Amino acid sequence: MNKFKRSWLLFKSSLSIMARNKMLLVFPVVVFLFTMLMVLFFIAPVVLRPTGYAYASSQHWAAISHSLFTQTTDAKGHTVETGLTAGAMGYLALMYLISMFCATFFNVAFYHEILAALRGEFVSIQRGLKFACTRWKAILMWSLFAGLVGLIIRQIEERLGFVGRIIGRFIGLAWSVASVFVIPIIVQDEQNINPLKMVKTSAGILKRTWGEALIGYAGMSLASGLILIVSVVILAGALVGSIAMNNYWLIAVVGILWVLAMFILSYLTSVAGQIYKGALFLYAANGVIPEPYSQEMLDSAWKFKKQ
Repeated sequence: MNKFKRSWLLFKSSLSIMARNKMLLVFPVVVFLFTMLMVLFFIAPVVLRPTGYAYASSQHWAAISHSLFTQTTDAKGHTVETGLTAGAMGYLALMYLISMFCATFFNVAFYHEILAALRGEFVSIQRGLKFACTRWKAILMWSLFAGLVGLIIRQIEERLGFVGRIIGRFIGLAWSVASVFVIPIIVQDEQNINPLKMVKTSAGILKRTWGEALIGYAGMSLASGLILIVSVVILAGALVGSIAMNNYWLIAVVGILWVLAMFILSYLTSVAGQIYKGALFLYAANGVIPEPYSQEMLDSAWKFKKQ
C-alpha cells in the first residue's frame, strides 16, 4: 500500500467513525468553551482589579504593568532587563499547573469516549467528564510530571543557546514518542497513578508492537496535504477568473469559503488524528483492530530506520 493511499484510507476510516458518533465532533467545542472560561477566570482578576483609575485609562494599565513586571536600569537610567515580579511568577506557575491539569482532564474524558466509539458503543460527553472526575489523582500526578518535564526542556533550550535548542528538540521528540499512549493508559488502567510507570508502559507498548527502530509517526498528513493543494489551485483559479471578469466579488466570496473550508478541514483532521491514535492504542495494547481500520493500516503506523 503506497503512502498516499494509506493516508487517504486512514482519513476515510476516521471520518466514518465520526459519522457514526457525531458527538465526537462536539467534544472539542465543549473543551474550547471550558478553556476560554478558564482563561477569563485567570485573566479577569489581574486586569480588572481596582487600581484607583478608570479601566479605560492609561494610568490603570500602567499600574497593572508595574505590579506584574520589574525593570533593571543602568547608571544612565536606561532599561536593561525586564522580568516578572515574584507574585506574577507565582500566579503564572499556578496558571500553568491548572492549565496542564485541565488539558489532561479533558483529554482523558475525550479518549474515554473515543475508545467507547471504537468499541461500537455510544458516545456521551457527560459520561466522559464523569469518568475523568474519577481519575483526578492520576490526572494530577501526570500534569505535575509532564509540566516539570516541559519546564526542564525549556530551561535547557534557553540556557544552552543553539546547542540547547538542538538538545531540547531531541529530548522533546523522544518524550513525545514515549508518552504517546499515556492518556489512553490513564483511561484504561484505573489503578495506575504513577506517571513514570505510565511512560514506561506507553514506551513498552510501542516497542512491543512496532519495534525499537521507529523514528516518526505516520498519520494522515498526505491526504490533508493533497486536499489543501487542490483548494489552493481552486482559489488561484478564482483569483484569475475574478481579474479576467473584473468582478472582485468572486474572489472575495471564494476566499471566505476557502478560509471556512480550511478551518473545517483542520478541525476534522485534528479529531480524526485523535481517533486514529485511539485505534492504534487498542491494537497495540489489546490486540483489537477496530472497524473499519485494517491490520495493514495499523502495522505501518510508524516509520522505521533503515538498518
